[in-house]
Amino acid sequence: MKNNYISMQNISKSFGKVVANKNINLTVHQGEIHALLGENGAGKSTLMSMLSGVYTPDGGSIFVKDKEVRFAAPKDAINAGIGMIYQHFKLIDVLTAKENIILGQKNGLFLNQRALTERIREMSARFGLDIDPDKKVYDMSVGEKQTLEILKVLHRGAEILILDEPTAVLTPQETEKLFKIMNRMKEEGCAVIFITHKMNEVMEVADRITVLRKGETVETVHKNSTNPKHLTELMMGCAVDLSIKRIETEKSKVAMEVKDLIAYNDEGVKVLKELSFSIYAGEILGVAGIAGGGQKELCEAIAGLQPVKQGEIIFEEENLVGKSPSEIIAKGVSMSFIPEDRLGMGLVASMDIVNNIVLKLYQRQKGFFINRKPAEQKSLEIVKRLDIQTPGINHPVRMLSGGNIQKVLLGRELDSKPQVLITAYPVRGLDINSCHTIYDILNEEKQKGVAVLYIGEDLDVLLELCDRIMVMCAGEITGIVDARNTTKEEIGLMMVGAVNSDIKEELS
Repeated sequence: MKNNYISMQNISKSFGKVVANKNINLTVHQGEIHALLGENGAGKSTLMSMLSGVYTPDGGSIFVKDKEVRFAAPKDAINAGIGMIYQHFKLIDVLTAKENIILGQKNGLFLNQRALTERIREMSARFGLDIDPDKKVYDMSVGEKQTLEILKVLHRGAEILILDEPTAVLTPQETEKLFKIMNRMKEEGCAVIFITHKMNEVMEVADRITVLRKGETVETVHKNSTNPKHLTELMMGCAVDLSIKRIETEKSKVAMEVKDLIAYNDEGVKVLKELSFSIYAGEILGVAGIAGGGQKELCEAIAGLQPVKQGEIIFEEENLVGKSPSEIIAKGVSMSFIPEDRLGMGLVASMDIVNNIVLKLYQRQKGFFINRKPAEQKSLEIVKRLDIQTPGINHPVRMLSGGNIQKVLLGRELDSKPQVLITAYPVRGLDINSCHTIYDILNEEKQKGVAVLYIGEDLDVLLELCDRIMVMCAGEITGIVDARNTTKEEIGLMMVGAVNSDIKEELS
């Protein structure tokens, strides 16, 4: 029988009137990978925040290796051997791997550098972590940065690791490498808690799975005694259809054409390199690429937010380059960009849902006074349509869970009835039911003849939902392929520039 590394018993946590966790129980064994599943707002992040010392439970007990602990701060959890790796890495780009590892540690600057390098190499070999101690973070791929985060917490003595959506921005090859690392950690006697929304990953790498629903524990099951359909039913409390439908439509009219697009960032680095492609009315054109491949800059160039040095963006026989975002929106091009910083770029955190809708509508209204009634009505419609979990439309957005914040942002952008819709990472961080709601909405837009540019992270979804997939790497298009006749592996190779497919604009 395996030893219990973690035991959380009857854990409760409330924020005002909102109950995030209610009498939750979770047990994690030594040498196992334990997946944590649940809808947005189910309480996963709150529970892990208490285990990592960010929050203190209102009630219940936490045991680490059968010893009860009370964490007042994250350093207490680190001292107890618990390390959390977040979706957004906490690394200093201008420092080396070695410098990031010792950053913040007592007497870190006075450590013997040769001995430290040797220790890092030993740990890398032990856990299958491929890291050059002297490599700068800004020269690393996303997968290398994640590996460095893991090495950083292991160096600090962590034996229990919490991975929050770790594969969100990885290529299939990097994901496979991460799973090998997780299995090596398991073999070395560590415990790994794996938070994810991807059922195929849960079934591939987890030993046991705990499902949360509405802040409570539903059930803990062994992987060998369950399947994705059963897990989804536990999460939702009802049966759910997991299939993603690709709607077939007539695609004859080019809705938008991009020609020889070139753009530079503020540092003078070329971020878009002679991009040329077309998107058809009634089509979902997927865009695949690792983080930093130029997807964000492409979105912002089309929306008028990224200065374009050269090239054209043709919409209804008119070049959009040089036009302001409001002029572009007025012509029927809407961008639903879900940024990493949802509350910094997308919405105003202190405002409620209604006022965030007003921000989009006020430009269309005439006169000095804003009529709030349309915004209130639209807010109610969006909350109902996307099943946003909120006490009301006048509730501050910052008080919602991350997934529900995202739904508010997406719902607002979809409401503008565009002819071209750019959706960047629209299901990032959403639970399965919410994801399928978004896929259905995008298919509805497609059936209306809207051209949808869908930038996504999950290659399985891109292959099932999209008509064609455009792959980007380092600001270039490395291929445009028919989603029906390609594989994840082929796309993954194009994502890292290992294969440059024949770029074809014809529809199959």
